[in-house]
Amino acid sequence: MELPARTFRVTRADLVRYAGASGDFNPIHWNDRTATKVGLPGVIAHGMFTMALVGRAVAEWAGAPDAIVDYNVRFTRPVVVPDDDEGTEIEVTAVVREVTEDGLTRLDVTAVCRGEKVLSQARATVRTAR
Repeated sequence: MELPARTFRVTRADLVRYAGASGDFNPIHWNDRTATKVGLPGVIAHGMFTMALVGRAVAEWAGAPDAIVDYNVRFTRPVVVPDDDEGTEIEVTAVVREVTEDGLTRLDVTAVCRGEKVLSQARATVRTAR
């Protein structure tokens, strides 16, 4: 069973807000010169911000944030965020892999930005609503 897709827009303003909240002011998340100097294609979103957006989608599918029992990802590609008002989009989808007898649902999650998977081995386990 496939769950409905959830799309998140990410702009440079979002990166600034996340930097303030997380304390991660690494210039690769706001300065194109620094990002390209270290070999990146441009400014990239914080990995943990990307993971949080995907976690938000999982929480919405589960019906509540505290329904998430386990959540793991591996970062495969950076989310490049252009310096414009549009930003970029991350599309999150999931497939139910298993529903256990003890009321847990295991999901295989996919996050795509500009046609490329940005996470691999993304999996979540949620408590099934009763």
